[in-house]
Amino acid sequence: MSLEQTACEDLKAFERRLTEVIARLQPATTRWRMILVFVAASTALGAYLWLTDPITQDASFVQSLLNHLFFTFAASALINLSALQHALHSPQTNVCVTSLVVFS
Repeated sequence: MSLEQTACEDLKAFERRLTEVIARLQPATTRWRMILVFVAASTALGAYLWLTDPITQDASFVQSLLNHLFFTFAASALINLSALQHALHSPQTNVCVTSLVVFS
């Protein structure tokens, strides 16, 4: 077998394995997206309620956040989930990119 044929077979095997891994992660990805959408919608609702409250104009920023704990907790959860998602998925992405460099 030539070097090109071997590289092509390796690429096909890698592609099959990558497809298997992605298919295995599909339920977890769907669950993660549902949680993220719920928290993002909660944050948007909390922001709307916070901004339409007439007391917000007269209160300080910190006091306004304390008056609207729903928004405060939802926004904090959204920030934490985004940081967690970045921390969990960056290593997996780096492994795929590093593996694919050989074939480019």
